[in-house]
Amino acid sequence: MSNTSNFREAFRNAQSQALVGPNVIAKALPYVGGGLVLTALGTYGGLGIIRTNPQIFFPTFIGAVVLELILFFVAQNVAEKGNKGLALPLLATYSLLSGYTLSGLVFVALRTQGVGIQGIGFAALGCGVTFIVARQIGSNLSEQDGMALTKTVSLGIIALVVVCLTQFVFALFGVYTPNWLEIAISGLGVFLFAGASVVDFYILPRTYRNDQYLPAALSMYLTYINLFIFILRLLIAINGRD
Repeated sequence: MSNTSNFREAFRNAQSQALVGPNVIAKALPYVGGGLVLTALGTYGGLGIIRTNPQIFFPTFIGAVVLELILFFVAQNVAEKGNKGLALPLLATYSLLSGYTLSGLVFVALRTQGVGIQGIGFAALGCGVTFIVARQIGSNLSEQDGMALTKTVSLGIIALVVVCLTQFVFALFGVYTPNWLEIAISGLGVFLFAGASVVDFYILPRTYRNDQYLPAALSMYLTYINLFIFILRLLIAINGRD
C-alpha cells in the first residue's frame, strides 16, 4: 500500500492543472499488464516455497517485505527521473517481490472453503470490472469533483495503512483481528481502492507527461494489486478462516 505517497504527490501536482499527458495511461497499460504477469509468477514461486519448504517462508517473507518497501521508493524515484533503462528492471523486481509477499494470502484463500481458485478468479475479475467502470467515471470527472475525490481517497488510504500495519504488528504477537472487524476493514479497503482506480484516471493525466508512463504505470499497478488483495481478504473473512 505504498501508493499513499503517490496520492499526496499527485494531489499537490494536479491542483488547478489541465491535462499534461492525455495519452499517459494508454502508454502505461502494457507495463501495468507486464507487472501483473510478473506478480503472478512471484506468487507461483511463493506458493512453491510454502508447499515444499514452509519453514523458510516466513523469514524470506519478512525480508521480501523490507526489500519491497525500499525498492518501491528507489524505483519510483528513478522512474520519475526518466531513467527507463534502470527503472524497468527495478519495477520488474518489485513486481516479483510483490507476488512473493502476496503468496501467503493466496495460499490461505486456496485453503479456505468457499474461496479457493474460484475466489481468486473472482477477485481478478473484480479488478477488471473496476478498471472498465473507473475509466468511464474518472475520465469524465469535473475539476472540483476530481480533486475532492482525490483528497478523500488519499486520507482514507492513509488511515487504512495505519490500521493494517497495526494488524500486522499484533499478528506477530499472536493477536488476530476478530472476523467481523476483518470484514469491515477489508470492505473499506475494497471501497477505497475502487475509489483510487477512479482517481487514477482523473489525476494521472494531470500529473505525468506522456513520456512519464512508468511512474503512472507504478501508480496504477499499486491500485489494482491492493484492490485484488482487499477483495481476496474480504472473501476469506466472509467464508471464515481455517
